[in-house]
Amino acid sequence: MKLVFVRHGEPDYKNDALTEKGREEARLAAERISGWDVTEFYVSPLGRAKETASYTLDKVKREAVELPWIREFSYKVYDRFCGWSGVPWDFVPSDWTECEDMFRLEDGFLKFPCILENETIQKEYYHVIEEFDRLLASYGYHRDRKFYRNPAITDMRHIVSTTSEENRLFNAPDPDEPVLVFFCHLGVTCLILSHLINIPFEVLCHGFYLPPTSLTILTTEQRWEDQVYFRVQAMGDCAHLLTADHPISSAGLFGSAFQG
Repeated sequence: MKLVFVRHGEPDYKNDALTEKGREEARLAAERISGWDVTEFYVSPLGRAKETASYTLDKVKREAVELPWIREFSYKVYDRFCGWSGVPWDFVPSDWTECEDMFRLEDGFLKFPCILENETIQKEYYHVIEEFDRLLASYGYHRDRKFYRNPAITDMRHIVSTTSEENRLFNAPDPDEPVLVFFCHLGVTCLILSHLINIPFEVLCHGFYLPPTSLTILTTEQRWEDQVYFRVQAMGDCAHLLTADHPISSAGLFGSAFQG
């Protein structure tokens, strides 16, 4: 299985839409994505994600399944350092790094004091991951503690080396492999990634930047019986912008994006 998360184009948050630059980013992303054999497209209900998706969907003459639970994970918390309410990340370094729970488990952030003040966050967190696991199960991938199982794997592969002939034969490109593309948002993508690969949510949000229309790509490794683990192949990939000499936006970054 291949999972591709596409962050929306540069946002006009006030109008839940794209800026002029964001529309050009979406057009360039569509040029790239339209060449793929995609099993299903999924999209957030928010305007900026739907507008981004529209460029690809128009080009390939397809429709996307709208998933309400991949809307941005922007439930408000009060940031005592900054003195205003904002998203449940973007905390001051000296504050969030002092909370050991942030580094222990993918859902450890739920114990952060200001997050505890908003009961909606825990409820929605578990809703997102449960719905995502339900979606994966519909494709045959079932959560088992910290990994997944696919009962349809019947060849009992026991591959011990990534460079072996056995690995090459077992993992040759499969035209029937599901390829799922999600047009969504930075925060919710990090939340889903944290669940899939068991990395704390806040570590992903504070440690990685996903520029507008960047692609984050995961593939499944199925090397031992029916056991499956997701592995990130690319994160925040903006090749479609760079090859077109279109600058990478810094929307969502407290700094400037590297343009190389």
